[in-house]
This record gives sequence, structure tokens and C-alpha cells, in this order.
Amino acid sequence: RPELLAACVAVAVHPEDERYRDLVGKKLTVPIFGHQVPVIEDIVVDPEFGSGAVMICTFGDKTDVYWWKQHNLALRKAIDRKGVMTAIAAPYEGMTSEACREAILADMKKAGILKRQEEIEQRVGTCWRCKTPIEILLERQWFVRVHQDKILDAARRISWTPEHMFSRMENWANSMEWDWCISRQRIFATPIPVWFCASCGEIVLPDEEDLPIDPTIDKPKKPCPKCGGNDFIGEKDVLDTWMDSSISVLHITGWDGTDAKPPLFPAQIRPQGHDIIRTWAFYTILRANALVGGHPWDEILVNGMVLGEDGFKMSKSRNNIISPEEIVEKYGADALRQWGAGGAATGSDIMFNWNDVIAASRFQTKLWNIFRFVMGHLEHGADPAAPVTELIDRWLLVRLSETVAEVTAAMEGYQFDRALKAIREFAWNTLADDYIEIVKGRLYADGGSRDSACNALRTTMDVLCRLLAPIIPHFAEECYHHLTGRSVHKEAWPDFTYADDEARRHGDLLVKTVAEIRRYKHDKGMALNAPLGHVTIYAPEPVDDAGDAGRALAADARWSTGTPKLEEVMSGIDFNMAVIGPALRKQARRFMQAIEALPPEQLKNPPATVMVDGEEIPVPPGSFTPKVTYQVAGEEVDVLTFGDVIVTIGHTS
Repeated sequence: RPELLAACVAVAVHPEDERYRDLVGKKLTVPIFGHQVPVIEDIVVDPEFGSGAVMICTFGDKTDVYWWKQHNLALRKAIDRKGVMTAIAAPYEGMTSEACREAILADMKKAGILKRQEEIEQRVGTCWRCKTPIEILLERQWFVRVHQDKILDAARRISWTPEHMFSRMENWANSMEWDWCISRQRIFATPIPVWFCASCGEIVLPDEEDLPIDPTIDKPKKPCPKCGGNDFIGEKDVLDTWMDSSISVLHITGWDGTDAKPPLFPAQIRPQGHDIIRTWAFYTILRANALVGGHPWDEILVNGMVLGEDGFKMSKSRNNIISPEEIVEKYGADALRQWGAGGAATGSDIMFNWNDVIAASRFQTKLWNIFRFVMGHLEHGADPAAPVTELIDRWLLVRLSETVAEVTAAMEGYQFDRALKAIREFAWNTLADDYIEIVKGRLYADGGSRDSACNALRTTMDVLCRLLAPIIPHFAEECYHHLTGRSVHKEAWPDFTYADDEARRHGDLLVKTVAEIRRYKHDKGMALNAPLGHVTIYAPEPVDDAGDAGRALAADARWSTGTPKLEEVMSGIDFNMAVIGPALRKQARRFMQAIEALPPEQLKNPPATVMVDGEEIPVPPGSFTPKVTYQVAGEEVDVLTFGDVIVTIGHTS
């Protein structure tokens, strides 16, 4: 950088660079400005880049800072805080750095010392807001000593969720090149409580009992301890914001300002974003360890960032922000919370998508419809003391118990997306699509079997509301209040267990059977409530379903553990013209007539050839499929098979 020639304090070469071996230890004269600088060796220098000799200027980049400190070099400040050249850059003093660059290049050309110019790509740090290149200046700053080993030792005693986030803390601590600079040159922040004696420059601190103070307004109560002067200059710098934030855990655990551990220290958990692990998490551990010892929390829960629909982190500068108020106004706070809980695994970034919010809102509509249906039957009357006796009712409670265990484990592991997924699958699939559709007919009847279903539903809705309460609190509160008259947020987390191996096996079989026969109806173009004839379900174990299968299927359904005596009957042939046409052309018609003339026994095992007009021709593979129907005791039936189950379905009545 030509404008930093005035700040040159040394020239570095690689120790093994033979070109400059004789110059090491000697002095060179800086062009234009004339001051002399030493030639030093450093293995960081790349001998293949440029001339292989590097000017060290204070400061062109971070490497210059490293070299300046490593080799104890002089300091020459050529650019001030306003971005203009200082007196050491005379005759360019007062110019901007850009103007100085052009002027020095022109003077080098005029002097005949500019040997070559070429364009190269460089990484230049810039302000994120105005894109102005950043200059490194030497200014008086305040620092807090960083002991990486102590901080990492405390961090290892914290449980990290997700675990891999600890590596970010470890990498940051191990890569730190200097201590924590806690001073900032801003207008608004916590003042640094320090004065400087105007006479001798002594640093003067207030007594602890006098804090807080603003040194630009308040004055010391005592004269300078070194020279006795009474004229003081207050520190205008303010504290880094993390100096305030890093004692938040001490404050909430009851810190009294001494070195004693607060009564509630360490805190249980710190939730925070992964973007501030190197700041908030790091400095909180540092402060807590330095002030009272130990680690500040037992656990740290690290969440990801919200990304805009363009895939980048939501940011005002990118104009990709969706305000929470806009989402709440359209779909409600619970839909927004549900999106946040289920959108991504803990620690992962989550992309905002309106469709996900809409899906969350639709799930709540589904839940509300389920709840209204259940409440309608509960309000119609049911004995709350009646036992849950029927197979599918017991099966529902088994599945509910399994869901509680899965959701509890997920919540304890901060896997909110997995918890919500388990709740959704249970509510939508198990409860609505499977159980209610099967038990619906019984709910409209009277008697003990209805009470069994009502009480299974009452228990299910109670537990489901409590599972939903942390995620969609307003919705859960509304439902629970109608169900019990109480607030769900004053209830304990559900500790519901229900084990019944027989109900689990037979219930799964019943649900699967109903689903398969409904699929059969759909494939036949029948309405789901269209009546069927006799339906016999042959299963490995006897199943007592209280008539639920028959009501759900609109059929005369019965269960059997035997094997149906099926008789295959050939009822026709399906020809595949896509195969026959290209293969046989003019012989196709007579070929089909010849196949139709074959006895049924031969169609089951088709011959390799067939006689057509006295000529034996090959049978093209896939050219036809025999249509087989089944009969039981002379009655035609359709047959479904899945797993170890066989279902026979009689003619539609």
C-alpha cells in the first residue's frame, strides 16, 4: 500500500531466501520518506509471492500487527481516526488515504522508482454497513486478561446441546491472538469508571461504594494519589456490550458483588444462538469463572438462526425480514410457535416459509375438529368411572403411552422438532384417521362399550393438551379449560403409562385390516361407507373387536384363525395388445382365439408355443394374463392378503 510507506518499520524476508541473505540485519532506506528500517527474517513470509520481500507497516493488516509485536518493532502511525494522513506522512499530511495513494504513486513514477504495477485480488476487511475499508489503528484500549485453559476447563463441565457446538467454543478459545478488548469508542453504553490526572497522567479509580459513576460528569472525591492534583480527565470510552451481558447469569442467581458464589449458582440452562458462542457464551464463562469460580450453567442450549426465504439469515440490511406481528395477525401466535418448534433440529438454522406456517395452522384446525367431536360425545353423557375394556380403546391408550414416552424423551433432549412430530403423528394418524374412524359407530350407540370409548378419549385429550401446552399454549389452554374447567399450565407434565401387549398386537391388526379393506373399496370405486357382503378375516390369533371392524367397514365381518378353503376359477383372459400387436401383427387376432380355446388348467401354466392356422408359434412373454376369481363353498369372493392375514370379501350386498 503506497500510502503506508510512511508507516514502514521493517522489511521481512524468509530465512531460506538466498536472494536476500546478505541483507538480513542491515538497514534499508524507505523511498519517498527517507527513514531507515531493518531487514528481518520470518518464516511466515512467502518467498514466491511478489518480490519475496515484505514491508511491515503499522498497520496494514493483522499480519503486520503480529510481526510488530513478535519482533518488537517501532510504531509509526500514518493514518488517524478520521482516515487522513498524519504528520509523519508529510508532505501528504491531511490527505485521505485514497488521495495519498495516488499522489505517492505519481511521485514514484516521477522519480523513476516504480518498477512494475499489476492487479491482484486481496481480502480487504470492510464495514458491514457502509462497506468502507477498515484501517487498523493503535489506540489506548482496556483489556481483560483471557486464560483460555481455565475457560475451556469450565466449558467442559457444561452439557452442550447439540454436543458439536462445544467445538466452536474450543476453536475460538484456542485461536485467540490477544486478550479481551472491553473498551469501545461509542456514544451510548456503560461508562468505564476511570479518570486520568491532568498533571501527571496517573490512572485514578473510584471506590467501589461510589459506583456507578460517569467519569465525564462525576469527579474523584480525593486528589491524585501520585501528585496531589485535582484536575482530572474522564475516560470517554465505554464498555463492550458483552461486559454487561456476561454478568447476567450472576445477576439472576443472586450475586451480591463479592467473590462468593450466588445462592442459585450455577444456573440450570442458557439458551442462545450459535452466532454468539464466541461472545456471550465465552465471556459469560470468563466472567463467572473469574469472579466467583466454576461454570455459570449446567447446560447450554444452542439454537440456529432464522433464514429468510432467500436462504440468507434474516437481516434488515438484506431486506428479507418477515415480522412476527405479520405472522401472528394472519395465523396466530401458536402457529408461529409451532413453526419455530418443528422447523429444524436444535442448533440448525431454520428457513422461514409461509407454507410451513399455513401447515401449522391447518394442524391446529384439525386438532380443533378432533376436540369438538370428542367433546360432543363427552357432553352427551358417559360414566366417567366406567373402565376402558374394548380392544381398540385399550390400543389407543397403549399408543398414547408410547407417544408420551417419545415426546418426553425428545423434550428432555431439547429435540423439539421430534417431539412435535410425534404429537402430530399420534393426533392426526393414530387418533383421527385410525381410532376415531373405527370407533365412530360405537360412539353413537349406548351402553358400556360406548363408555369405554368415551373414557379412552377423555384420557387421551387430557394428556394431549398437556403435551401440547409448551408448544401451542393458547390452543392447549382453550381445549383443556373446556375439558376440565382448569388451566393446563397449572397441571403437571403427563406421567401416563399403559401397557397391554395383547391390545397392541390385536389393535395394530384391526387398524391394518380396516385400512386394507378401505383401500380395496377405493380401488373398486366404492364409497367408504358402501356396504360389503360377508367379510372374513383369517389371522394367526383370535381377535375380539366388539364389532368395531364390521361397523367401520359397513360389513358383516368376523374373525377366524383357520385357513380359507379357496377354489380358483378361471373367469377370462386379459390380453396385452402392446406386446401382441408388434410381435404377431396379422396373426394377433387368431393368436388370441387360440389362447381362449386352451383349457383352464393350461392357462395357469401358459405353454411356450400355441398352434395358429396349423403353425406352431411362440407365445410372447407378457402377452396375456389369466383372470382368476376365488370361491368359498361355491360363493365368489375377493381375496386380500397382507402379512399373515387373509381376508375374503363376499359379493356387494
